[in-house]
Amino acid sequence: MTTHQQQLEKYADLALQKGINLQEGQGLLINAPLEAADLVRTLTAKAFGRGAKDVHVEWSDEVLTYLKMKHAPMEVLEDYPRWKAEGKEQMVKDGYSVLSIFGPDPDLLKNVDSERIAAANKATAQALADFQSFVMNDKVTWLVLGYPQKAWAQKMFPDDSGEEAQRKLWEHIFNITRVDQDDPVAAWETHNETLRQAREFLNDKQYKKLHYRAPGTDLTVELPENHIWHGGSATSEQGIEFIPNMPTEEVFTMPHKYGVDGKVSSTKPLNYGGNLIENFTLTFENGKVVDFSAEAGEENLKHLIETDEGARRLGEVALVPHESPISQSGHIFFNTLFDENASCHLALGKAYPTNVEVGPNMNKSEMDEHGVNDSLVHEDFMMGSAELDIDGETKEGDTEAIFRNGSWVLDFG
Repeated sequence: MTTHQQQLEKYADLALQKGINLQEGQGLLINAPLEAADLVRTLTAKAFGRGAKDVHVEWSDEVLTYLKMKHAPMEVLEDYPRWKAEGKEQMVKDGYSVLSIFGPDPDLLKNVDSERIAAANKATAQALADFQSFVMNDKVTWLVLGYPQKAWAQKMFPDDSGEEAQRKLWEHIFNITRVDQDDPVAAWETHNETLRQAREFLNDKQYKKLHYRAPGTDLTVELPENHIWHGGSATSEQGIEFIPNMPTEEVFTMPHKYGVDGKVSSTKPLNYGGNLIENFTLTFENGKVVDFSAEAGEENLKHLIETDEGARRLGEVALVPHESPISQSGHIFFNTLFDENASCHLALGKAYPTNVEVGPNMNKSEMDEHGVNDSLVHEDFMMGSAELDIDGETKEGDTEAIFRNGSWVLDFG
C-alpha cells in the first residue's frame, strides 16, 4: 500500500518537474503556510537534488494573520513593507521560479471589519504590482499548489476530526492532481494534450463574442481581436514549459474590457480575503459592473469591485466542462484553485497580457486601446453549471454552439 509520505513525494516531484519545471542552477521562491512544513521540506530537498542554487521560503501563519488584521492600527494595514516587495521583485528578476502553496481557512477573517481587509488587500496589491507583473507575463515559471490545512479541511468535512478531514481532503487532492496514478507525469502529458487541442481549436476560430445563458445569467462577452486562448501548460519568456495551476481543467482568454453586457450569477462561493461571498450577481454595461448583490458577503464584494476602476471590469473568461474531475467529486471546495476548475468562470480585474498577441510588450495606453483590462486585483468567480449554454459568434456573424448543459459540443479532432 502506498503511504502518505510516498504520495507526498510524488506530489512534490510532479510540482517541480511538470509544474514549475525547475532548471539546474535556478532559484526557487516558495510561499507557504507553516502548516505545510512537511511538504515544503520535501520540496526543498528535491529542489536541491535537481540542482537548484537556492530555495527561499516565505512563511505565513493564519493565527498571526488574524491577530494582525483584527488588532493592528489601520495605518499598519495600509502600509505593506517595501523591503518585502523588493525582495520578491529581486528574486524573480534573478530568474527564481515561484511556487505558492495554497489552502487557506475560508472563514479566517469572517469577524474582521471588511474595510480593514480591503485596506490590507489593496496595500498588498499595490506593493506587489511589479512582482505580479513578472508572474502574469510568464517572465518566470510559477505554480499554485493546494495543501489541506485543517481549517479548510474541516470546512469541507465538518463532521470529522481535523486529522480525518485532512486525510479525506488529501485523498481528493492526490486524485484530482493525478498523483494517485502510477505515472502522474504521463497522466499530465495526456491531459495537457486534451487542453492543447481545445485551445488551438478556439484560437483558430477567433470568435468575436461569447454568449452565456443559464438560470440567472444572460451575458454577452466580446473578445479582443487577435486574442489567444491558453490552458494546461504555458511557456515562460525563457522558453521553459510549465503548468501554472495544479489542478487545472480550463482553457481561458481575455474579454474586451469595454465589451461585456448583461447579467451573471455565481454558482459557487467565492473565498475572498478570508471571507465567503455567496450567491451573488453582477450586471454589466459596456464592460463595467453597474449593479451587484450578494446573499452573503456583499460588503466584501463591494470592496472588491471598488479596489480600482479595473476591478469593475473582467480580465478573464475560462471554459471548464461540468464533467471535470473536480466537479464530479460532488464537493464544493471553498477554494478558488479547486472550484474554478470545476466550473466555467470569469475573473474581475487584471487580464493576463499573454492572452492577446504582443500583449506583454504593450504599454498601458496600448493595452487600453486593445481592450486589455488592468487592475490591482484578479479574482476568479464561478458561474458555470450543468445548465450553462454558451454560443460563439463568428466574425461573419454566424452563431455556433460551444457548450450545452455545461459540456463541450465542439469536435476538437
